[in-house]
Amino acid sequence: MNWNLIWPILIVIASNTFYNICMKSMPNDVDPFGALMVTYLVSAIISAIIFIFMVGPSNVSLEIGKINWTSIVLALAIVGLEVGYVFVYRVGWSVSTASIVANIGLACVLIVVGYLLYKENVSLHQLFGIFVCMIGLILINI
Repeated sequence: MNWNLIWPILIVIASNTFYNICMKSMPNDVDPFGALMVTYLVSAIISAIIFIFMVGPSNVSLEIGKINWTSIVLALAIVGLEVGYVFVYRVGWSVSTASIVANIGLACVLIVVGYLLYKENVSLHQLFGIFVCMIGLILINI
């Protein structure tokens, strides 16, 4: 196994685990946008420190100049993702089910997105996988 392929996915898995624990544990009487504001402020501070450390103080403006529209759209997507999970858990979804349903749905959508936007090949195995995922979604929600 190639460690360069493994460590990033381990970060995603660990971070997603804590993400879902935190979202499920957020008190119901807390305004989700206030909680997200604090989350984003802390995230911005951490990101700024790591960013300056990685590029060096003299290269900050150069690197910021490379940023395009994707950062703005990503911000909107992140807010939607965060608020969506807050409300998913507040209406009663369990941690074990909500993430599976969301990620299976996401995987199926991204196969289509990959095909349409990035001209990625879609194999019969992937189409069969989408079918199996849909059956799984039905079984999970029965």
